[in-house]
Amino acid sequence: MTVETVENFRLRARAWIRAELGPYRAEATSGLRKTARADELAAVAYDRQLQRRFYDAGFAGIAIPADYGGQGLTAAHQRAFTDELAGYEYPSRFQVPTMSPCAAVLLDFGTEEQKRRHIPAMLRGEEIWMQFLSEPSGGSDVAGAVTTAVRDGDDWVLNGAKIWTTGAWYSDWALCLARTNWDVPKHRGLTVFILPIQQPGIAVHQIEMLNGAQDFCQEFLTDVRVPDSDRIGAVDDGWTVGTRWMFHERLLSESPYTTVPEKPAISDRTPVEIAHHAGTLDDPGVRDLIGESEMLEIVGTELQRRLGAGMVSGAISDHSAALGRLFRGLAETRRATIEFEIAGSGGAVWTEELGDIGDTFLMRQVSCIGGGTTEMARNVISERVLGMPREARSDHNVPFRDVPRGGRRSS
Repeated sequence: MTVETVENFRLRARAWIRAELGPYRAEATSGLRKTARADELAAVAYDRQLQRRFYDAGFAGIAIPADYGGQGLTAAHQRAFTDELAGYEYPSRFQVPTMSPCAAVLLDFGTEEQKRRHIPAMLRGEEIWMQFLSEPSGGSDVAGAVTTAVRDGDDWVLNGAKIWTTGAWYSDWALCLARTNWDVPKHRGLTVFILPIQQPGIAVHQIEMLNGAQDFCQEFLTDVRVPDSDRIGAVDDGWTVGTRWMFHERLLSESPYTTVPEKPAISDRTPVEIAHHAGTLDDPGVRDLIGESEMLEIVGTELQRRLGAGMVSGAISDHSAALGRLFRGLAETRRATIEFEIAGSGGAVWTEELGDIGDTFLMRQVSCIGGGTTEMARNVISERVLGMPREARSDHNVPFRDVPRGGRRSS
């Protein structure tokens, strides 16, 4: 079978995008902004329709195997489509974490039945997925999960809590990491499951952030029954799945499975537009800041291309994805600061011309936390990329039930 050339694919994609899609609107995409519940639900419904249009036109899951509803093309084809999509609308709520890391983990570890049941549904806009990963007591220590899964015949019964799940309140399915064995060291007693979110036993609470956004959620699981057929990977071998899961999480929008065009800026305005509206465009210091912002964008794009090519070819370790994660977090924080500085006093209040630059500045550290903290990325780089000595751990080779937590041991 002859594979369509990247250039022919690009031209075909360009024609469809320009004929069928509307302009990119920041307010229509998912993000940490204050939005009325009805408006957010309407945006979710529109994203489902938009995702289905991509699927029907043959532009969903470009690098996903055809056996699972994708196009079976290459990462280069996906990059070509993404390049052409810049400036146009796209179904943002189906990219991260639905396609990466969730679909990516299913592709790596799911059974044939699981892949055929769920990945086409994702691509058709029928299933939005989330990751039940972080826990209130664990922070970035993912392996310290205390949400439990206890075997009961052909089912597992899950109890516990997850937190910082973006968009869980409107989503359909989740990847969930749970503890299935307390008598082995923490990394060896974990198992991954998939489960529908909207079911009895799962209570989803939205968390109001500093800027009024309620995208983040906390989930409480009470006697949630999951069939063993919805287990991902082997029992107690969830860390093998989890390690690859973390790799895909660090890639996020740079994954070959996602369709996320480049955006002009952290806020709804470019630095040049902000300077124009703030009346600071002629200030030499402001021009330096604009140049710095542009430099961060260029370096970030080229870094991700180099990392992607290196990991695909095997020239560098998959753990190198942490380099992109670290740079992205620091660069986005810095760019939010730059935009606030360019806006001057106007950035402290919301105006039609300058938008919510002040809110973006106050929320800037989110980019160093969501998708795995930059501190964890530094650890991965130092230990697994550079080969530096691992940090000393008091819980090494200790049964997890004997590891002190909150001043006491587990019962």
